[in-house]
Amino acid sequence: MAGPLLLIAAGGTGGHMFPAQALAEAMVRKGWRVKLSTDARGARYAGGFPHVVQVEQVASATFSRGGAAAKLAVPFRIAGGVLSAVLGMLRDRPAVVVGFGGYPTIPALAAAWVLRRPRMIHEQNGVLGRVNQVFARRVDRVACGTWPTALPAGVEGIHTGNPVRAAVLERAAAGYIPPGDYPMSLLVIGGSQGARVLSDVVPAAVAMLPEGIRRHLRVAHQAREEDLPRVVAAYADAGIVAEVEPFFRDIPRRLSECQLVVSRSGASSVADISVIGRPAVLIPFAAATGDHQTANARGLVDVGAAVLIPEKLLDAESLSAQMGAILASPDAAVAMAQHALGQGRPDATERLVALVEDLAKGIST
Repeated sequence: MAGPLLLIAAGGTGGHMFPAQALAEAMVRKGWRVKLSTDARGARYAGGFPHVVQVEQVASATFSRGGAAAKLAVPFRIAGGVLSAVLGMLRDRPAVVVGFGGYPTIPALAAAWVLRRPRMIHEQNGVLGRVNQVFARRVDRVACGTWPTALPAGVEGIHTGNPVRAAVLERAAAGYIPPGDYPMSLLVIGGSQGARVLSDVVPAAVAMLPEGIRRHLRVAHQAREEDLPRVVAAYADAGIVAEVEPFFRDIPRRLSECQLVVSRSGASSVADISVIGRPAVLIPFAAATGDHQTANARGLVDVGAAVLIPEKLLDAESLSAQMGAILASPDAAVAMAQHALGQGRPDATERLVALVEDLAKGIST
């Protein structure tokens, strides 16, 4: 007999799709059938989903893109997508519908609300995205990847954490070597948006560190491709040993081996830092919607696991001072690493699975 059906709806960015993929993998292993509802952009991220997951592209739209004609067509495209989702849901009768954010989740979540199917959303960031704001009061559960998450009055969130990649789980709570008079590693990572400011400031900040720290330091810096030549030159001019690449495929290894990480505070980066457990200096992306990267950082900052520097206050002097204070204080660095681990949720996927199974109990499909 075929297992129950889980309908996952996720928008077309990695931030929405990767945790959706983690849940899909876990539910398939438990014998569930899984269908993914997304748009054409999201379908490009679906290659990592289990091959048994059916990918269904839906019509949706957003007012934030396109010209006047495109914006006028948005309500009609959304209405068409919702109608199609309702008809599909009447046919398939999913046991549970889970939305991970992004405008392509509107049809599936709206259809689940109309038909009163068990439904929930998962918000990765510390501030609800626009679509999740709309549905927060219209679902049975609100799962939160970041804690605390700002929620509408009367809405109760459940802290599940953000699912992380298997390569991160393999290094969960990896032993931390505190800074000292031996080779040390600084990892610098930024999201695809706004990382240029890290390329502008971090090399100069490293150059300002006391010589006793600087001579032991090796840097791995993820920079935009167009910034590579000047970042490489800046480290070379300062006599700093540095690897500068547009993308590191082994971030989990580098994170587990570093003494300090300087990073944006995207939801997935914060989750990785927490699960592995490393001291951090976090510089939230100033243009993030709803300033959600500042909210993402709050959990680590509040427990003393990270230092936050707002982008508008970021300069080489302030960053160098914060990095130097951590790298010169082994006991404090160890405490920061331990506090970070306390914020980690390596079982985030299992927590999401438990919520799905709870919603499905007693439901006739």
